[in-house]
Amino acid sequence: MSTMNIPMPREQLERIVRQAVRQRFAEGPSAGEMPLSAAYTPNLVVNISARHMHLTRGDLEKLFGPGAELTVFRWLYQPAEFASEQQVTVIGPRRRVIENVRILGPLRDHSQLEISATDAVALGIDAPVRPSGSIEGTPGCLVLGPKGSLELPQGVIRAARHVHMSLADAEVYGFKDRQYAKLHVESDCAMTFERVLCRVDGRFLLEVHLDTDEGNACNLVNATSIELLA
Repeated sequence: MSTMNIPMPREQLERIVRQAVRQRFAEGPSAGEMPLSAAYTPNLVVNISARHMHLTRGDLEKLFGPGAELTVFRWLYQPAEFASEQQVTVIGPRRRVIENVRILGPLRDHSQLEISATDAVALGIDAPVRPSGSIEGTPGCLVLGPKGSLELPQGVIRAARHVHMSLADAEVYGFKDRQYAKLHVESDCAMTFERVLCRVDGRFLLEVHLDTDEGNACNLVNATSIELLA
């Protein structure tokens, strides 16, 4: 079953519509339009990004068979991105194993495994902190699927914490693409994270991604407030 046949849920569609409306507040009315009456206010969301893989078309077919397609398990916060039903087993040196690693869609032009520091220790892999897609010179691993295996030559990383933001969000905060921000999480384990990489694109919704270790360290699920800082 192709992901193209699965409709985006109402919740995600509403998020996209709200973002478009907020951006129109920021941009101002076009010629002939009625002026908008409210100022643009960013809607900051922070989510934990658990261990997962991204695959190319060729690597998906090696693991799940010719003609395999990713099927939607759950839509994610960013438009058109989803956690798939497909999962794999990852094997590190000395045959250390993590099972049930979920594949995220849509497919990409490179394959990579994103894990936390705790996962890296469990696998016995010295995974560097890298922005997603920056995999040159990183370690690899063995990946097992239901129809085959894949010797990933590189691509095992600890994803650098980052914030997705639209052009309007970036303008309000005064940030530019690829610069670094700070994130303060107020909780019973209050913490300020340095070096939060800004990723600016008109398609993005405002969302910070922390890995599992980072989210647990600041007790994110019980946070009382979050703030993005310069």
